[in-house]
Amino acid sequence: MGETHHRIELLDGSLIVSPAPSRRHQRVARRLANSIEATAEVNDLSVYDAINVRLGVDRVVIPDLVVTDADDEGTVLDASEVVLVGEIVSPGNAAADRVLKMQLYAIAQIPWYLLVEQDGDTHSLRLYRLDGGHYVEDQVAKAGETLTLAEPFRWQIDPATLR
Repeated sequence: MGETHHRIELLDGSLIVSPAPSRRHQRVARRLANSIEATAEVNDLSVYDAINVRLGVDRVVIPDLVVTDADDEGTVLDASEVVLVGEIVSPGNAAADRVLKMQLYAIAQIPWYLLVEQDGDTHSLRLYRLDGGHYVEDQVAKAGETLTLAEPFRWQIDPATLR
């Protein structure tokens, strides 16, 4: 296919082509990445949005947010280099983010999964940690509450700041 600007993911040999995220989705992703970036950098971690992550031989996905300890060379990260992955749930991809991608990230052994739920004009955050081969809910924060992360880096956010 060559280089393209479309969001194309490879899942078990099938190509999944998605439209560009909405402006609201992109704003939330940028605010989330900006919030994490300063504290992640102190811990020698980098934050990327919409970057290719190889989960396996025939699995390459494009999460909304990735925190990694890898350098900034190349266009694809290996799952083993990812310490936290995040997805922003939109009406068109809700099942993929809540079920399919969550399972694929767990199989790939990514330690932390952050899910941003959009409920109209408010947001909530669900943080999952890897426990063996699956994720367990670690924390939930709704607008007006604070999600506090102690590892793999220290970070706090009120989901209301994403809107």
